[in-house]
Amino acid sequence: MSLDPHLDAFFEMLLAERGLSANSLKAYRDDLSATGRFLALRHTDLTRASAADLGAYVQQLGVEGYSPRTAARRRAALRQFYRFLYLDGRRSDDPSTGLEMPRLGRPLPKLLSEAEIDALLAAAATRDEPGATRLKLIIELIYGLGLRVSELCFLPLAPFRTRGTAPPPDAITVRGKGEKDRLVPLTPAAQTALALYLPLRDQFLAEKQTSPYLFPEAGSAKPITRFWVTSTLKQLAVTAGIDPKRVSAHVLRHSFATHLVEGDADLRSVQMLLGHADIATTQIYTHVAAPRLKAMVNDHHPLARRGKPTPE
Repeated sequence: MSLDPHLDAFFEMLLAERGLSANSLKAYRDDLSATGRFLALRHTDLTRASAADLGAYVQQLGVEGYSPRTAARRRAALRQFYRFLYLDGRRSDDPSTGLEMPRLGRPLPKLLSEAEIDALLAAAATRDEPGATRLKLIIELIYGLGLRVSELCFLPLAPFRTRGTAPPPDAITVRGKGEKDRLVPLTPAAQTALALYLPLRDQFLAEKQTSPYLFPEAGSAKPITRFWVTSTLKQLAVTAGIDPKRVSAHVLRHSFATHLVEGDADLRSVQMLLGHADIATTQIYTHVAAPRLKAMVNDHHPLARRGKPTPE
């Protein structure tokens, strides 16, 4: 809780009405806190700030060298906050209406080739057991299912545990952003990696220790961390001869989506697999796969075929 009841009400609205994740709420809180510190130097605060105060803040972001994307994100947070205050009757005006929101081109996601994914899996296999088996499964789940790193870390054990010689499940339910569940099919490669990992999983736990997570932290009942996944993938990249700056869990997720689009998967299916609330977010992958899609149109669309020379 903050000392400002208007801020508290704003965050409650974001959580209750929009179902934002903890990370998104923290981003809003950090951005508004930064604005509050600037306004304090002008002997005012977020609740009493004028349009001139906000304009001075935006101008200061440029002076301090913040990137256009960071400045745009902070302006967006201010627009959301003051729009809420105005509509909720907490202010009689909206001082953020004059803040210009520049159009920013969405950056194309980084991705790895299929050969580089294979190289990462080969690098994981060079580790000592049971670490090698666990790493191969982690890559298969992020790249093969398109999981976010936070979704991977908190995967529960229960859906994967089978009785006796029963095969691994065909699909699992993943809890994503906004506490929304989605059904994700397990690839045959992920099922194989899972069958090899489960008998070794208890080796990561202390004696008589239990954990509800599929991937417990070594010697702990807690789940593995985002930091551990990130640093481990970068170590594997070095072993695989790939620039570690190009490798992260998010890059593997982007590669999953891009390779699906390149393989003619329809965008709605990719949206569902990724857990995107808005298909506009998924459409970025059509730009990544643009050269292949252009070739497909030229080869198969009747109007495109009409312009081609007739073979002799």
